[in-house]
Parts: sequence; structure tokens; C-alpha cells
Amino acid sequence: MRAWWFGGLAWVLATATGVAHARVVEEQMDVPVQVKNIWGKEVAQNIRVTVWSDDSNPRPAPIAIVNHGRAPDAQGRAALGRARYTDASRYLLRRGFVVVVPTRVGYGASGGEDVEDTGACNNRHFPPGFAAAAQQMVASLNAVRQRPDVDPDRVLVIGQSFGGASTVALAAMNPPGVQAAINFAGGSGGDPKGRPQNPCSQAALDRTYAQYGAQARVPMLWIYTENDMFFGPQLPRQWHATFTQAGGKARFVQFPPHGEDGHSLFTRFPEVWQPAVSEFLDANGFKAVSRP
Repeated sequence: MRAWWFGGLAWVLATATGVAHARVVEEQMDVPVQVKNIWGKEVAQNIRVTVWSDDSNPRPAPIAIVNHGRAPDAQGRAALGRARYTDASRYLLRRGFVVVVPTRVGYGASGGEDVEDTGACNNRHFPPGFAAAAQQMVASLNAVRQRPDVDPDRVLVIGQSFGGASTVALAAMNPPGVQAAINFAGGSGGDPKGRPQNPCSQAALDRTYAQYGAQARVPMLWIYTENDMFFGPQLPRQWHATFTQAGGKARFVQFPPHGEDGHSLFTRFPEVWQPAVSEFLDANGFKAVSRP
């Protein structure tokens, strides 16, 4: 069973013949998920999912799933609250999408135990953590696919940091209807304070990307910055090369330094990445909608 909460912002658009009311609506729903942690323990619970829509967009609308990152400690994960990504969601609304933002198990409004722990720094086992996040994206997608205002077969997946790597994992699953995916600063094991630009278990993550590249058939865009304090400037290029050499299809874009840590480009500098994302969307079946 899914419970919904409604709230939103009404936008008023003047027209030549009068006034038309277009609403940007922010809704919340609870979605049941079932995942396994690194030790194989099954965890079943509801997660909170935010859904943005704009009733002035053409219908049925494509779906965009936006996947958040991972805080390094329990306090940070609890402090997430409810994932919304307001700036990115507004951009995607302008592109015509219905936007879906899950808050995963172990975070903020969803709560629960940490199912994304991938082990000790020198012995990380990444795939179970990424799989747990990817499976929650699929569950959220399947729930939103029941809406009459969406096209269930036109789906874009976006992820930031741990969510970016989990988006690569989802692309390797090749789920029906997913036509494109974007990885923002994807990876895991980074510690910008204790191990700046020197993440844990680098070889293990490289092998993980090779496994995903051998399976993924979804076209991807990978976006990083030169001053990413989690992963540095060279490792993302290496991961991309590993992924594509294994068979994955992904365009790599690395922006120059932004702020004190370019790892937060997705949230802090949307005007920087939007042109590259728009070009990618145009090329992969998600043309911008026409507006008055």
C-alpha cells in the first residue's frame, strides 16, 4: 500500500485570452522495498519518495529518478531529512519530466538500518551496497509507473556520488524503459578530510565498474570535476575508461575546479552542468518541451 501526502506551489501564467493556472506539485509517497545488506540480511520497510510534477507539461510525461549520495556517518545519514533536490528537480520539470526522488533505507525520513555499508576501507565489497540503492530506485520507479500522467517506458536515471555509482549499477541491470542515465561524481570510499582524493579500495571499485561495463547497454553521461576532493581528477577518468573498455557506453565530462570541493557540483552549481545534460537528453530521446 502506498500513502500519499500533497503539497505544492501554484504558478500563474498569463495568456492572451485570460489567465491559465499551471501548478508545480510536490507530493510524498511511501514505497515498500526489500533489500539485502553486505552480509545477506534481508531488510524490508517503506521508504519516503518525493514526486514533483507540473500540470502544464505534455502528458504522458517521461520519468526522471534522482538518487542521493551517502553521508560517511550515521548522524549525517539521519540528518538528510527528505531528499528533494529542488534545483535539479525544477530543471527536469522544465524539460517535461515527472521527477522522483527516493530517500533510501537508513536515511532521514525513511529511517532504518544502514544497508549500504560495504566493509572496511582496505577491503571494500561495493556491489551489495550499490545493488541495495539500485533496487530501491527500481521499486520507486515501479510505484510511479502506476500514475496515469507518466510514460512508463521513457525513464531517465540520475545519481550523485554513491547514488551516481548506484546509477551505474542500475544501468548494468538494463531495466525495461530506462533509456538513459547520468552519473554525477559517482563512486564510494571517499573521505575529503581524512583521505582527500584518495578513496578506499580503489582497485576493487575499478573491478566493479568493469563488471558493470560488461553488462550495461544504457547510454550514460558521467560528470566530474577536477577538484573532486573525494576521488581526485584521475581516478574518475580511469573508472570511465574501465567501464567503456568493458563494453559500457558513456560520455565523460570533467569540469574545471568549482568551489572548495567540486564533488558538490550537482547541488551547488546547476548552471554549470545543465548545458551538458541538456545536450545529452536531446541526443537520447528526451527533447525539451515547447512552452508558450
